[in-house]
Amino acid sequence: MSIRTLAVLTVRNEGAFLLDWLAHHRAVGFTDFLVLSNDCDDGTDALLDRLHAMGEITHLPNPAPHLGGIQFAGLKRADKHPLLREVDWILALDVDEFVNIHTGDGTLGALHAALPDADAITLTWRLFGNGGVAQYLDTPVPDQFRRAAPVEMNWPWRASMFKTLYRNDGQYRKLGVHRPRALQKGAVPRWVDGCGRSLSGDFLTKRLFSPFGRDNYQLVQLNHYPLGAMASYILKCDRGRAVHDADRLGMDYWVERNWCVEEDNSISRYTPARDAIRTALASDPVLADLHTKAVAWRHARFGELMESEPLRALFGRLVMTPPSQPVPQQVARYLFRFARNGRAKAASSNKAQQ
Repeated sequence: MSIRTLAVLTVRNEGAFLLDWLAHHRAVGFTDFLVLSNDCDDGTDALLDRLHAMGEITHLPNPAPHLGGIQFAGLKRADKHPLLREVDWILALDVDEFVNIHTGDGTLGALHAALPDADAITLTWRLFGNGGVAQYLDTPVPDQFRRAAPVEMNWPWRASMFKTLYRNDGQYRKLGVHRPRALQKGAVPRWVDGCGRSLSGDFLTKRLFSPFGRDNYQLVQLNHYPLGAMASYILKCDRGRAVHDADRLGMDYWVERNWCVEEDNSISRYTPARDAIRTALASDPVLADLHTKAVAWRHARFGELMESEPLRALFGRLVMTPPSQPVPQQVARYLFRFARNGRAKAASSNKAQQ
């Protein structure tokens, strides 16, 4: 009996990236895709409708209102979809995240064979920086950005965040952006990290980041490309964040994610299989045309946005800012000391107010 694994994705105005992303994750071994879209101007929704009609994905529109944020609202819709009652494993992803398995033949089957007793596997981000790429190109993102954060990071904590591949056996009843939610009373799921080490405590209920200062990638990592080309980042700033849609992106987001310290080409193992799947998808003339239009929209929209002084100034700052440098361990410990003190004071204050 084959294992069915579902990827859940929320998108807006990202039609130019969808075929590459889908082809990659087909090559990894995902069998099912539930994709939610909202407020698209580039034809993303039409492209998803076509993929749905071809039987490649399931497209679920995610119209407003988006209480709690666009992505949270989308996942609540996804929770109710019948597809979630049919699959064996689930992973919530973004279009700039690419699963990269290092064990066996690089497929989900190999990962499960290496971790047969796991109920939840943390896929820790490895952040890939911009690398000085200014203009958007219609080329697979993993082929363009090859330099990443160090294997062992000490700061910031966001560099060690993870997404969770989890067994859909009822122990968790709701999807979450980074981890499943609503743990069934009495359930004790078996969590492991990307090296197969056991995890416990708050990993079962709330934790969102892996332990600092150690390699979390021996068996699997999540290649995260949050910046892309500088032109793409300008469009991302215009679109807004999927989780906290009221927050505006700027240089702070860029600096915390622009890591180009080490070269990592490990994801290239998927290139032949990915390219074969991508070619097959593009053989559909309707799909190919929709992709071409989405690419043209990105170029045109960037030109429009660059007529705005704030975004034009931001683009200039991106060009001038060098890649981020790792924080020494001693400095990271110093920063975390203040973070712990702040959390303790906040917890004490909340307790006093109750």
